[in-house]
Amino acid sequence: MTSQQRKQLRSLAHHLDPVVMIGKSGLTEGVVAATVKALKAHELIKVRFLEHKDEKDALSDQLAAATECDIAGIIGHAAEELPVG
Repeated sequence: MTSQQRKQLRSLAHHLDPVVMIGKSGLTEGVVAATVKALKAHELIKVRFLEHKDEKDALSDQLAAATECDIAGIIGHAAEELPVG
């Protein structure tokens, strides 16, 4: 994905509300399942980090690998993700 495509997706995701939250349990099977379901329903989603904020880069990469999606960007404590395709 080019930087221009990432920029466009981040602008689209800016107004989205987070649909997946990562809390004190971290990256669980439930979070992965909820992310897959949300990606199928919305295609572009925002993931909010309520806890583990210091690990958001690593957790975002793990979530992207587990759900076979790309990360459009991480801004603050939120990551924008979309399916690979």
